[in-house]
Amino acid sequence: GAFIMAKVYGYARISTHQQNIERQVRNILSEDKDAIIVRETYTGKIISRPEFEKLLKTVKPGDTLIFDSVSRMSRNAEEGFKLYKELYTKGVNLVFLKEHIIDTDTYKEQLEKSKKRFEVTTGDGATDKLVNTILDALNEYILSLAEKQIYLAFEQAQKEVDDLRQRTREGIETARRNGKRIGTPAGSVLHVKKKEPIKELIKKHSKDFLGTLNDKQVIGVINSEGLSVSRNTYYRYKREIVTE
Repeated sequence: GAFIMAKVYGYARISTHQQNIERQVRNILSEDKDAIIVRETYTGKIISRPEFEKLLKTVKPGDTLIFDSVSRMSRNAEEGFKLYKELYTKGVNLVFLKEHIIDTDTYKEQLEKSKKRFEVTTGDGATDKLVNTILDALNEYILSLAEKQIYLAFEQAQKEVDDLRQRTREGIETARRNGKRIGTPAGSVLHVKKKEPIKELIKKHSKDFLGTLNDKQVIGVINSEGLSVSRNTYYRYKREIVTE
């Protein structure tokens, strides 16, 4: 049969009127100007996503699905990872513009690297079977790494939503009192200087790297060293360490 070109789809969705779907679309198109855009707007508490369901039936192995963020793919980490695993196994490429660290390419590359080590077919059935078992185990291991990262990304996305709600509430309160909005400059110079020492402490103390402490305890250590860090920034640094 004729060779069918792989397609690139971009999925954008908003759940409230305040969110801007066109911003997501712009982000997707700047990643791939030819992406076929699928828009989903649902309001209220209805979680049915007819456009997304249709898209999942349409995508074929080799196709690519671009999301602005992991939180656009699913509403929670468990369901998100289940879907991620299904699509990864089907051979669909997943791209997350805000969390490139969990793009399927990241894991496929790791798998390819590992595969090269075993690319010795001996012609001996038993050995080949063993090699295949090892490769299957590797694929599972790589997916479990993906799972951990996806949970981190979801945690972070959820946190940003909560923070935004909190800030909006506080902002409205402040504005009501002062008759105006008050904002703080983003990315102040201080952050840059503290970044490396904070990352060193995370590497040293976090149980996800070389240490034994959980996130809350690590943040405690960082603060006790006189380097204050918000939970938001902490999780961002943590994600950056993984990609370094």
